[in-house]
Amino acid sequence: MATASTASRITRKIGIAVKKAVSRKKGWYDLHMAAASGAIAQRLPLVDLVAEIRDARIPLSSEYELLRDFPALSKRIVVMNKIDLADQTQVKGWMRYFEQQNCIPYGVNSHNKDSVKGLLNFIQAQVRGLCKANHHASETITIMLVGIPNVGKSALANSLHQMGRISAAEKGRLKHATVSPQPGETKDISSFKIGSHPNIYLLDTPGILPCMIHDAELCSKLVLTGAIRDGLIEQKELARYFLAILNLSDQYKKWAKFSANEDRLLSFIEHKEEGSISSKLEMRQKKQHMMDHTQLLMQDLIVNDVRGTIFDTISCFDGDIELEEDMIKLMEAELVALRDAFRVPQGLGEYVFNRVVGVKLLDLYRSGRLGHYTLDTLPLTLHHPL
Repeated sequence: MATASTASRITRKIGIAVKKAVSRKKGWYDLHMAAASGAIAQRLPLVDLVAEIRDARIPLSSEYELLRDFPALSKRIVVMNKIDLADQTQVKGWMRYFEQQNCIPYGVNSHNKDSVKGLLNFIQAQVRGLCKANHHASETITIMLVGIPNVGKSALANSLHQMGRISAAEKGRLKHATVSPQPGETKDISSFKIGSHPNIYLLDTPGILPCMIHDAELCSKLVLTGAIRDGLIEQKELARYFLAILNLSDQYKKWAKFSANEDRLLSFIEHKEEGSISSKLEMRQKKQHMMDHTQLLMQDLIVNDVRGTIFDTISCFDGDIELEEDMIKLMEAELVALRDAFRVPQGLGEYVFNRVVGVKLLDLYRSGRLGHYTLDTLPLTLHHPL
Protein backbone atom coordinates (compact mmCIF):
# COMPACT_ATOMS: atom_id res chain seq x y z
CA MET A 1 0.00 0.00 0.00
CA ALA A 2 1.45 3.37 -0.99
CA THR A 3 0.63 5.18 2.24
CA ALA A 4 2.18 2.43 4.33
CA SER A 5 5.38 2.56 2.28
CA THR A 6 5.54 6.35 2.73
CA ALA A 7 5.26 5.97 6.51
CA SER A 8 7.82 3.13 6.49
CA ARG A 9 10.37 5.23 4.60
CA ILE A 10 9.97 8.10 7.07
CA THR A 11 10.20 5.66 9.97
CA ARG A 12 13.39 4.09 8.64
CA LYS A 13 14.98 7.52 8.19
CA ILE A 14 14.28 8.33 11.84
CA GLY A 15 15.69 4.97 12.94
CA ILE A 16 18.85 5.39 10.88
CA ALA A 17 19.35 8.84 12.41
CA VAL A 18 19.02 7.34 15.91
CA LYS A 19 21.57 4.62 15.12
CA LYS A 20 24.00 7.20 13.77
CA ALA A 21 23.54 9.30 16.90
CA VAL A 22 24.32 6.28 19.06
CA SER A 23 27.53 5.64 17.14
CA ARG A 24 28.65 9.24 17.77
CA LYS A 25 27.83 9.43 21.48
CA LYS A 26 26.73 7.37 24.45
CA GLY A 27 23.72 5.27 23.55
CA TRP A 28 21.07 3.49 25.58
CA TYR A 29 23.14 0.51 26.76
CA ASP A 30 25.29 1.63 29.69
CA LEU A 31 27.14 -0.09 32.54
CA HIS A 32 24.02 -0.15 34.73
CA MET A 33 22.05 -1.95 32.03
CA ALA A 34 24.86 -4.45 31.46
CA ALA A 35 25.11 -5.21 35.19
CA ALA A 36 21.32 -5.50 35.52
CA SER A 37 21.19 -7.95 32.60
CA GLY A 38 23.58 -10.27 34.43
CA ALA A 39 21.70 -10.01 37.72
CA ILE A 40 18.33 -10.69 36.08
CA ALA A 41 19.72 -13.65 34.11
CA GLN A 42 20.94 -15.21 37.37
CA ARG A 43 17.58 -14.86 39.12
CA LEU A 44 15.22 -15.75 36.27
CA PRO A 45 15.56 -19.55 36.68
CA LEU A 46 14.81 -19.21 40.41
CA VAL A 47 11.49 -17.35 40.30
CA ASP A 48 8.07 -19.03 40.20
CA LEU A 49 6.51 -16.83 37.53
CA VAL A 50 7.62 -14.18 35.03
CA ALA A 51 5.47 -11.20 34.09
CA GLU A 52 6.76 -9.45 30.99
CA ILE A 53 5.48 -5.86 30.79
CA ARG A 54 5.01 -4.56 27.26
CA ASP A 55 3.85 -1.24 25.86
CA ALA A 56 0.42 -1.77 24.30
CA ARG A 57 1.29 0.82 21.62
CA ILE A 58 4.17 -1.39 20.44
CA PRO A 59 3.25 -4.95 21.53
CA LEU A 60 5.94 -6.57 19.37
CA SER A 61 8.60 -3.87 19.42
CA SER A 62 8.60 -3.80 23.25
CA GLU A 63 9.60 -7.47 23.47
CA TYR A 64 12.05 -8.24 26.29
CA GLU A 65 14.70 -10.06 24.28
CA LEU A 66 16.59 -11.42 27.29
CA LEU A 67 13.79 -13.99 27.72
CA ARG A 68 14.84 -15.60 24.43
CA ASP A 69 17.83 -17.00 26.32
CA PHE A 70 15.48 -18.94 28.62
CA PRO A 71 13.34 -21.14 26.36
CA ALA A 72 12.78 -23.59 29.25
CA LEU A 73 10.74 -21.03 31.19
CA SER A 74 7.17 -22.17 31.70
CA LYS A 75 4.23 -20.05 30.61
CA ARG A 76 4.71 -16.37 31.30
CA ILE A 77 2.28 -13.54 31.73
CA VAL A 78 2.46 -10.81 29.10
CA VAL A 79 1.03 -7.62 30.58
CA MET A 80 0.20 -5.02 27.96
CA ASN A 81 0.45 -1.77 29.90
CA LYS A 82 -0.74 1.63 28.64
CA ILE A 83 -3.76 0.15 26.87
CA ASP A 84 -5.41 3.54 27.38
CA LEU A 85 -2.90 4.98 24.88
CA ALA A 86 -3.27 2.21 22.26
CA ASP A 87 -5.84 1.75 19.50
CA GLN A 88 -8.71 0.08 21.35
CA THR A 89 -9.90 -1.72 18.23
CA GLN A 90 -6.67 -3.74 18.15
CA VAL A 91 -6.31 -4.77 21.80
CA LYS A 92 -8.36 -7.99 21.51
CA GLY A 93 -6.41 -9.06 18.43
CA TRP A 94 -3.13 -8.70 20.29
CA MET A 95 -4.52 -10.65 23.25
CA ARG A 96 -5.38 -13.53 20.91
CA TYR A 97 -1.93 -13.31 19.35
CA PHE A 98 -0.14 -13.70 22.69
CA GLU A 99 -2.41 -16.60 23.64
CA GLN A 100 -1.29 -18.34 20.46
CA GLN A 101 2.33 -17.72 21.51
CA ASN A 102 1.66 -19.82 24.64
CA CYS A 103 1.58 -16.72 26.85
CA ILE A 104 -1.03 -15.53 29.35
CA PRO A 105 -2.02 -12.00 28.22
CA TYR A 106 -3.55 -9.21 30.25
CA GLY A 107 -4.18 -5.54 29.42
CA VAL A 108 -3.84 -2.80 32.04
CA ASN A 109 -3.65 0.94 32.57
CA SER A 110 -1.19 1.46 35.43
CA HIS A 111 -2.72 4.87 36.25
CA ASN A 112 -6.23 3.50 36.76
CA LYS A 113 -6.95 2.04 40.20
CA ASP A 114 -9.70 -0.34 39.03
CA SER A 115 -7.52 -1.58 36.17
CA VAL A 116 -4.60 -2.31 38.51
CA LYS A 117 -6.95 -4.00 40.99
CA GLY A 118 -8.07 -6.26 38.16
CA LEU A 119 -4.45 -7.12 37.39
CA LEU A 120 -3.79 -7.93 41.07
CA ASN A 121 -6.78 -10.30 41.15
CA PHE A 122 -5.57 -11.85 37.89
CA ILE A 123 -2.05 -12.43 39.25
CA GLN A 124 -3.37 -13.90 42.49
CA ALA A 125 -5.59 -16.26 40.48
CA GLN A 126 -2.59 -17.35 38.40
CA VAL A 127 -0.62 -18.01 41.57
CA ARG A 128 -3.41 -20.14 43.02
CA GLY A 129 -3.55 -22.12 39.79
CA LEU A 130 0.22 -22.54 39.83
CA CYS A 131 0.21 -23.81 43.42
CA LYS A 132 -2.60 -26.24 42.68
CA ALA A 133 -1.05 -27.59 39.48
CA ASN A 134 2.43 -28.02 40.94
CA HIS A 135 1.31 -29.00 44.45
CA HIS A 136 3.37 -26.03 45.61
CA ALA A 137 4.50 -26.57 49.20
CA SER A 138 6.27 -23.23 49.55
CA GLU A 139 4.62 -20.46 51.52
CA THR A 140 6.24 -17.85 49.28
CA ILE A 141 5.77 -17.22 45.54
CA THR A 142 8.13 -14.92 43.67
CA ILE A 143 7.14 -13.15 40.45
CA MET A 144 9.68 -11.22 38.41
CA LEU A 145 8.56 -8.15 36.46
CA VAL A 146 10.71 -7.68 33.37
CA GLY A 147 10.56 -5.37 30.39
CA ILE A 148 12.30 -2.74 28.33
CA PRO A 149 12.71 0.78 29.80
CA ASN A 150 9.69 3.03 30.41
CA VAL A 151 6.92 0.46 29.97
CA GLY A 152 5.62 1.13 33.50
CA LYS A 153 7.11 -1.72 35.56
CA SER A 154 7.84 0.42 38.61
CA ALA A 155 4.47 2.19 38.49
CA LEU A 156 2.74 -1.20 38.42
CA ALA A 157 4.95 -2.54 41.22
CA ASN A 158 4.06 0.42 43.44
CA SER A 159 0.32 0.15 42.78
CA LEU A 160 0.20 -3.63 43.16
CA HIS A 161 2.21 -3.41 46.40
CA GLN A 162 -0.12 -0.78 47.85
CA MET A 163 -3.32 -2.61 46.87
CA GLY A 164 -1.98 -6.01 47.89
CA ARG A 165 -1.07 -4.77 51.35
CA ILE A 166 -4.44 -3.08 51.83
CA SER A 167 -6.42 -6.16 50.75
CA ALA A 168 -4.34 -8.32 53.11
CA ALA A 169 -4.90 -5.80 55.94
CA GLU A 170 -1.16 -5.65 56.56
CA LYS A 171 0.50 -2.84 58.45
CA GLY A 172 3.92 -1.33 58.08
CA ARG A 173 5.72 1.09 55.88
CA LEU A 174 5.00 0.94 52.17
CA LYS A 175 7.93 0.67 49.80
CA HIS A 176 8.17 2.82 46.69
CA ALA A 177 9.94 2.13 43.42
CA THR A 178 11.34 5.12 41.56
CA VAL A 179 8.95 6.19 38.80
CA SER A 180 10.00 8.60 36.06
CA PRO A 181 8.86 9.48 32.53
CA GLN A 182 12.50 9.10 31.50
CA PRO A 183 13.80 5.58 30.78
CA GLY A 184 16.52 3.98 32.88
CA GLU A 185 15.63 5.33 36.34
CA THR A 186 15.36 1.91 37.99
CA LYS A 187 18.91 0.73 38.72
CA ASP A 188 18.46 -2.23 41.09
CA ILE A 189 16.18 -5.22 41.65
CA SER A 190 13.64 -4.51 44.41
CA SER A 191 11.14 -6.77 46.16
CA PHE A 192 7.49 -5.81 46.87
CA LYS A 193 4.92 -7.90 48.71
CA ILE A 194 1.53 -8.00 46.97
CA GLY A 195 -0.30 -10.87 48.67
CA SER A 196 -0.58 -13.27 51.60
CA HIS A 197 -1.51 -16.97 51.96
CA PRO A 198 0.67 -17.65 50.12
CA ASN A 199 3.00 -14.69 50.40
CA ILE A 200 3.49 -13.23 46.92
CA TYR A 201 6.48 -11.04 46.15
CA LEU A 202 7.13 -9.01 43.02
CA LEU A 203 10.69 -8.36 41.88
CA ASP A 204 10.82 -5.01 40.07
CA THR A 205 13.79 -4.98 37.68
CA PRO A 206 15.60 -2.32 35.63
CA GLY A 207 14.49 -1.93 32.03
CA ILE A 208 16.79 -3.70 29.57
CA LEU A 209 17.31 -3.14 25.85
CA PRO A 210 19.63 -5.09 23.55
CA CYS A 211 23.08 -3.54 23.30
CA MET A 212 22.54 -3.26 19.53
CA ILE A 213 19.30 -2.73 17.61
CA HIS A 214 19.71 -3.35 13.89
CA ASP A 215 16.13 -2.69 12.78
CA ALA A 216 15.73 1.03 11.98
CA GLU A 217 11.92 0.97 12.27
CA LEU A 218 12.19 -0.67 15.69
CA CYS A 219 14.56 2.11 16.78
CA SER A 220 12.04 4.74 15.69
CA LYS A 221 9.16 3.18 17.61
CA LEU A 222 11.24 2.84 20.79
CA VAL A 223 12.29 6.49 20.63
CA LEU A 224 8.81 7.80 19.86
CA THR A 225 7.21 5.92 22.77
CA GLY A 226 9.98 6.93 25.19
CA ALA A 227 11.75 3.58 25.68
CA ILE A 228 14.96 5.15 24.37
CA ARG A 229 15.79 8.45 26.02
CA ASP A 230 15.13 11.73 24.27
CA GLY A 231 18.16 13.64 23.08
CA LEU A 232 19.61 11.14 20.62
CA ILE A 233 17.72 12.84 17.80
CA GLU A 234 16.20 16.28 17.22
CA GLN A 235 12.68 16.67 18.62
CA LYS A 236 11.50 18.02 15.28
CA GLU A 237 12.34 14.72 13.60
CA LEU A 238 10.38 12.76 16.18
CA ALA A 239 7.49 15.20 15.81
CA ARG A 240 7.53 14.64 12.05
CA TYR A 241 7.41 10.88 12.63
CA PHE A 242 4.32 11.24 14.80
CA LEU A 243 2.69 13.60 12.31
CA ALA A 244 3.23 11.03 9.55
CA ILE A 245 1.37 8.46 11.66
CA LEU A 246 -1.42 10.91 12.47
CA ASN A 247 -1.78 12.14 8.88
CA LEU A 248 -2.30 8.59 7.61
CA SER A 249 -4.97 7.87 10.22
CA ASP A 250 -8.56 9.07 10.50
CA GLN A 251 -7.99 10.59 13.94
CA TYR A 252 -7.86 14.20 12.73
CA LYS A 253 -11.38 13.93 11.26
CA LYS A 254 -12.73 13.88 14.82
CA TRP A 255 -11.29 17.34 15.50
CA ALA A 256 -13.41 19.53 13.21
CA LYS A 257 -15.30 20.85 16.24
CA PHE A 258 -12.12 22.29 17.81
CA SER A 259 -11.83 25.31 15.54
CA ALA A 260 -12.07 28.88 16.90
CA ASN A 261 -12.90 28.14 20.55
CA GLU A 262 -10.73 30.90 22.00
CA ASP A 263 -13.22 33.79 21.81
CA ARG A 264 -15.92 31.77 23.55
CA LEU A 265 -13.55 30.69 26.31
CA LEU A 266 -12.16 34.17 26.91
CA SER A 267 -15.65 35.66 27.10
CA PHE A 268 -16.56 32.94 29.61
CA ILE A 269 -13.55 33.81 31.76
CA GLU A 270 -14.32 37.55 31.61
CA HIS A 271 -17.94 36.91 32.56
CA LYS A 272 -16.81 34.87 35.57
CA GLU A 273 -14.54 37.68 36.74
CA GLU A 274 -17.21 40.43 36.52
CA GLY A 275 -18.98 39.73 39.84
CA SER A 276 -18.20 41.96 42.82
CA ILE A 277 -17.22 40.51 46.23
CA SER A 278 -17.44 42.45 49.49
CA SER A 279 -14.75 40.63 51.47
CA LYS A 280 -11.10 41.05 50.47
CA LEU A 281 -10.36 37.55 51.76
CA GLU A 282 -13.15 36.10 49.68
CA MET A 283 -11.91 38.13 46.72
CA ARG A 284 -8.38 36.75 47.15
CA GLN A 285 -9.64 33.17 47.47
CA LYS A 286 -11.93 33.57 44.49
CA LYS A 287 -9.11 35.10 42.46
CA GLN A 288 -6.82 32.15 43.24
CA HIS A 289 -9.58 29.72 42.35
CA MET A 290 -10.23 31.58 39.12
CA MET A 291 -6.52 31.58 38.29
CA ASP A 292 -6.29 27.81 38.83
CA HIS A 293 -9.50 27.24 36.90
CA THR A 294 -8.41 29.57 34.12
CA GLN A 295 -5.06 27.80 33.87
CA LEU A 296 -6.79 24.45 33.38
CA LEU A 297 -9.13 25.99 30.83
CA MET A 298 -6.20 27.50 28.96
CA GLN A 299 -4.42 24.13 28.90
CA ASP A 300 -7.53 22.53 27.42
CA LEU A 301 -7.82 25.44 25.00
CA ILE A 302 -4.28 24.90 23.76
CA VAL A 303 -4.87 21.17 23.25
CA ASN A 304 -8.07 21.88 21.33
CA ASP A 305 -6.30 24.57 19.29
CA VAL A 306 -3.62 22.03 18.38
CA ARG A 307 -6.30 19.58 17.29
CA GLY A 308 -8.12 22.24 15.30
CA THR A 309 -4.89 23.46 13.69
CA ILE A 310 -3.98 19.95 12.57
CA PHE A 311 -7.49 19.40 11.22
CA ASP A 312 -7.44 22.67 9.29
CA THR A 313 -3.95 22.07 7.87
CA ILE A 314 -4.74 18.55 6.63
CA SER A 315 -8.16 19.55 5.30
CA CYS A 316 -6.73 22.46 3.31
CA PHE A 317 -3.78 20.49 1.92
CA ASP A 318 -4.19 19.78 -1.79
CA GLY A 319 -1.26 17.40 -2.20
CA ASP A 320 -1.18 13.60 -2.27
CA ILE A 321 0.09 12.24 1.05
CA GLU A 322 0.71 8.89 -0.61
CA LEU A 323 3.72 10.63 -2.14
CA GLU A 324 6.62 11.09 0.27
CA GLU A 325 7.45 14.54 -1.08
CA ASP A 326 3.90 15.78 -0.46
CA MET A 327 3.79 14.17 2.98
CA ILE A 328 6.93 16.08 3.96
CA LYS A 329 5.36 19.35 2.72
CA LEU A 330 2.26 18.68 4.82
CA MET A 331 4.34 17.94 7.93
CA GLU A 332 6.33 21.16 7.50
CA ALA A 333 3.11 23.14 7.11
CA GLU A 334 1.74 21.56 10.29
CA LEU A 335 4.88 22.37 12.31
CA VAL A 336 4.72 26.00 11.23
CA ALA A 337 0.99 26.31 11.98
CA LEU A 338 1.43 24.70 15.40
CA ARG A 339 3.69 27.53 16.58
CA ASP A 340 0.65 29.72 17.09
CA ALA A 341 -1.44 26.91 18.55
CA PHE A 342 1.24 26.27 21.20
CA ARG A 343 1.63 30.03 21.89
CA VAL A 344 5.35 29.91 21.10
CA PRO A 345 6.79 33.44 21.52
CA GLN A 346 8.00 35.19 18.38
CA GLY A 347 11.68 35.87 17.68
CA LEU A 348 13.14 32.64 19.10
CA GLY A 349 14.82 31.53 15.89
CA GLU A 350 14.02 28.61 13.62
CA TYR A 351 15.90 25.96 15.64
CA VAL A 352 14.26 26.90 18.96
CA PHE A 353 10.85 27.18 17.30
CA ASN A 354 11.10 23.65 15.97
CA ARG A 355 12.43 22.24 19.23
CA VAL A 356 9.70 23.82 21.37
CA VAL A 357 6.93 22.68 19.02
CA GLY A 358 8.47 19.20 18.81
CA VAL A 359 8.68 18.79 22.60
CA LYS A 360 5.12 20.00 23.17
CA LEU A 361 3.69 17.86 20.37
CA LEU A 362 5.43 14.72 21.68
CA ASP A 363 4.16 15.39 25.20
CA LEU A 364 0.58 15.50 23.91
CA TYR A 365 1.08 12.32 21.88
CA ARG A 366 2.62 10.42 24.79
CA SER A 367 -0.18 11.48 27.12
CA GLY A 368 -2.84 10.28 24.66
CA ARG A 369 -4.37 13.73 24.09
CA LEU A 370 -3.86 13.53 20.33
CA GLY A 371 -5.42 10.12 19.84
CA HIS A 372 -4.60 6.50 20.54
CA TYR A 373 -2.28 4.62 18.19
CA THR A 374 -0.85 1.11 17.92
CA LEU A 375 2.36 1.36 15.92
CA ASP A 376 2.95 -2.37 15.41
CA THR A 377 1.00 -4.45 12.91
CA LEU A 378 -0.50 -7.78 13.93
CA PRO A 379 1.53 -10.63 12.39
CA LEU A 380 -0.07 -12.41 9.46
CA THR A 381 0.28 -15.69 11.38
CA LEU A 382 -2.59 -14.70 13.66
CA HIS A 383 -5.36 -17.25 13.23
CA HIS A 384 -8.76 -15.66 13.62
CA PRO A 385 -11.39 -17.92 15.16
CA LEU A 386 -14.08 -19.19 12.80
